[in-house]
Amino acid sequence: MNDHELAASIVDEVAAALRSVRGEGLTGRALGDEGDRRAQDVMARRLRADRPGDAVLSEEAADDKTRLDADRVWIVDPLDGTREFTEPPRTDWAVHVALLERGELAAGAVALPARSVVLATPDVAPPPPHDRDQLRILVSRSRPPSFAAVVADAVGGDLIELGSAGAKTIAVVLGEADAYLHAGGQYEWDSAAPVAVALAAGLHCSRVDGSKLAYNQPDPYLPDLVVCRPELAGRLLDAIAAEAAGDSQGATS
Repeated sequence: MNDHELAASIVDEVAAALRSVRGEGLTGRALGDEGDRRAQDVMARRLRADRPGDAVLSEEAADDKTRLDADRVWIVDPLDGTREFTEPPRTDWAVHVALLERGELAAGAVALPARSVVLATPDVAPPPPHDRDQLRILVSRSRPPSFAAVVADAVGGDLIELGSAGAKTIAVVLGEADAYLHAGGQYEWDSAAPVAVALAAGLHCSRVDGSKLAYNQPDPYLPDLVVCRPELAGRLLDAIAAEAAGDSQGATS
């Protein structure tokens, strides 16, 4: 199978494993730990079997720096949103698989196991036309950006908290929301697969300053993200920049 099909197949298999773990009677930290472990085991086994020559960067494994010299690097998060996974019946947790080839996102898939949803490159439908009076802007449950409320007011949006970067990004892809803003700290595995899927759907994806998201860096910390309908990108980025400029002037006055 090609890389797109493999990514979809892996997230689907991991999703099935996680649904099984969630039904085994575990709770709290024990449930989260077992979910992380089982998901990583399936992910690692599949990549070893199907792409043994490729490098891997995973949230749940030690960082092998040989990836920095590799042409092909799989960037994966076996269970994104462990907190939400441990809070049945929440559905805002995800499985991420992305392939970076020569520095560019080449394939990706995201599963929302509790919703039986899998979206994978290369063919992802764009979101349906916007038909709401207010924009729906998604932010983290635990680390919403400090500028989020001001930006939402500037563009006429309502803030909605949701878990998992994958769940938030896919909500924008599906048209359930219009934008996702994050600036509270993330890593490459949090956004690589969701961004690959969002780009395939024609969405805008960038850092909060509008710059390109860069992957397979020596330090995988990638703290901020904007995913939105393309027609909203300019307004959102301008509002973020204006708020940042106001904060800077306030700090120096």
